[in-house]
Amino acid sequence: MSEAYHIISDGSCDLAEALAKEKDITVVPFYVSFDDEHYLKEGVEIGIRDFYQQMVERKGVYPKSSMPSAQDYAEAFFPYAKEGIPVICICITTKFSGSMQSALNAKALVLEEYPDAEITVIDSCINTVLQGLYVLEAAALRDSGMSYADTVKRLEEIKSTGRIFFTVGDMEYLKHGGRIGKVTAVAGSVLGIRPVITLKEGEIFPSGIGRGRKRTTEKALELLLEYLAEGLDADCYSIAIGYGYDYQEAEAFRAHTLEILHGRGIDIKEIPIFQIGATISVHTGPYPLGFGIIEKGIHQ
Repeated sequence: MSEAYHIISDGSCDLAEALAKEKDITVVPFYVSFDDEHYLKEGVEIGIRDFYQQMVERKGVYPKSSMPSAQDYAEAFFPYAKEGIPVICICITTKFSGSMQSALNAKALVLEEYPDAEITVIDSCINTVLQGLYVLEAAALRDSGMSYADTVKRLEEIKSTGRIFFTVGDMEYLKHGGRIGKVTAVAGSVLGIRPVITLKEGEIFPSGIGRGRKRTTEKALELLLEYLAEGLDADCYSIAIGYGYDYQEAEAFRAHTLEILHGRGIDIKEIPIFQIGATISVHTGPYPLGFGIIEKGIHQ
């Protein structure tokens, strides 16, 4: 009989509610606000589609996100501690948020009441759709019968392989959030230039620029192909496309990606499409598009 333990993640993982429920994953939501006063739990008090609709309709209004509190995490941890069920909690990179510290504070609270509780809090060093893939790998390891300790060990081994290659609709949100320099933002606005960005090991890096959506999305695809050529066989990776407001664009991008991959003899049959949530889109705006990729916990 496999060892029973539970997977918890913060809302940065951007897993759809139905998928999280299917995989028996608990998600502790982030908060989002459009007025810097009233904060709503993402996915609970405001739906992600409504969030994007407001971004599109209220141009020039820049929403903010806020991390889960220690109390939010404690409420998620306590039922499992009470039942003696170990927990693995996977948090957004600490370079972007203090969510992990909230989880650690909650763990300390739980241990005061249940000293024998097993709670492992992991800095995923990633975020958004890529974090979702990582959390799904954790669930897959659990469901394969792997022990608690071995799952924690394997998750630590694969997290450094995670990459995000993406672009955005314009530079305004990156500029407002201080993610790029003002000079770069002004140049981008004047010339119609958009960045292509890589996230690895918890930090973002510029990976090129392009004028127009087609050029920047093609650059993101090039980065994916280069990464696949560097390491393991393609079937050893989990890949997803992340999008914001425009699902039809994401579908077309997936079809194009699969065509290019198959044309190069890379036999990836399916690439799921996940919607990027509020935690990251407050910085990217409503039109992020790109890839998340990470090594699978179990190679077939």
